[in-house]
Amino acid sequence: MTATVTRLEATGIVLEALERDPAAPIIASLGHPAYDLFAAGDRPANFYTWGSMGLASSMGLGLALARPDLPVFVLDGDGSLLMNLGSLATIGWTKPARLVVIVWDNGLYGTTGGQDTATAHGADLEAAARAMGIDRSVTVRSAEDLRRAVARALTEPGPWVIVAKVTESRPGVKPSLDYVAIKERFMAAIGSPEAAVAESSA
Repeated sequence: MTATVTRLEATGIVLEALERDPAAPIIASLGHPAYDLFAAGDRPANFYTWGSMGLASSMGLGLALARPDLPVFVLDGDGSLLMNLGSLATIGWTKPARLVVIVWDNGLYGTTGGQDTATAHGADLEAAARAMGIDRSVTVRSAEDLRRAVARALTEPGPWVIVAKVTESRPGVKPSLDYVAIKERFMAAIGSPEAAVAESSA
């Protein structure tokens, strides 16, 4: 079965699932994943990356280890994750329970012109994640399957890798290039671990 949802539509599904948790961080890989996240719904807890291909999963891992009180979502691209498959090994080793890596897999390097990625020729990112010790790894191809997978990831301990087969979308807007402002807004949105502990015990 081929993909039946665009990356932009799929991004909206993730945002919809997190509506009740505005402090839940979402880290978006550079290029189209970041553009689609901004287009689908800008929010202070969105962290848009620029010039950092392959690093979104590592950033998400670090944040999930530092802030186990938060569900941490990563929106990655298939091409970006293929550049840093080693992050899956570390995720499978350290097993942060609330880390959810969603891979928008369209088989293309969409931001640079639509060249094929290895997933267009048989590379299987779900199988790679499982081989690296991430047991909760699934592949979805429809909006409903994605909704179900995200709902499970929010209630069942992970880490999770959700490979979402999507078709290309062409967002017409991009987030700010002000890296410092993005960082400061994001840090204020997710708060400090100390504040989270104080709030939960109040």
